Amino acid sequence: MIINIKSNQLPLHCPLPGENLWNQHPKIYLPIDSVKKIKCPYCGTEYVLEN
Repeated sequence: MIINIKSNQLPLHCPLPGENLWNQHPKIYLPIDSVKKIKCPYCGTEYVLEN
């Protein structure tokens, strides 16, 4: 799954509020602001930071 993120949604954490994965793995923060694209090591969800 690929999810687009806007800068006003930072800091990014996975799983996001309202996602079905909310209880599948621990909440982790992902440093997307420096790389623009990142993948969650637990569930494999990819996040892309939009301009």
